[in-house]
Amino acid sequence: MNDKFFSLPDEKQYAIINAGYRVFSQNSYKKSPMSEIAAEAGISKSLLFHYFKNKKELYMFLWHKCAQISIQYLKKCGCYEKTDLFDAMYSGMKAKIRIIKSYPNIGNFVIRAYYEKNPEVCSEIQESYRKYAKMKSTGFWKNIDTDKFIDGVDVNMIYKEIYWASEGYLWEVFSKQLEYTIDVEKMEKEFEEMIKFWKKIYLKDGGANGSNKA
Repeated sequence: MNDKFFSLPDEKQYAIINAGYRVFSQNSYKKSPMSEIAAEAGISKSLLFHYFKNKKELYMFLWHKCAQISIQYLKKCGCYEKTDLFDAMYSGMKAKIRIIKSYPNIGNFVIRAYYEKNPEVCSEIQESYRKYAKMKSTGFWKNIDTDKFIDGVDVNMIYKEIYWASEGYLWEVFSKQLEYTIDVEKMEKEFEEMIKFWKKIYLKDGGANGSNKA
């Protein structure tokens, strides 16, 4: 990658990144044209190849950028500082919603990239996904207080249940993105209701003394 990309104004970098997310999120890796990304970003195709020597380099840059953006926003929302599992999960969802506001196609890009089968990128994607997932999980659990839960529950299983449900919810939202604009306020409200429901089931006080607000 040409470091001159980082010398571009932030607005131009942002335009290229978002153009890449949009095009790659709507096509397979093979069928995503660099010319379309360049046109949407307002630059020539030759200039795009000046910054990224080939499609794979741009694709992997965008993939790793997703992880950087995710960790950055999780920290901003205080996710790793929470002692309550549900408050941490709620903060995590708020972080994702803020990411969507700035990068509307990033969610679909991540999903498509994760399931991409092209041998040029798939093994590298899967390897880095495992690394990033481990990093986020380690940071997430270090402050969580497990004494608030009802006796006998498997906290790790609760986390998996909430995580899978959250990812399923996001999958449903992103799969309909081409049909309508995502209502992020509605997303936040619906997830807040889900968190309240899980608190009633799994906490000793039913969540009466806790707050979802991050």
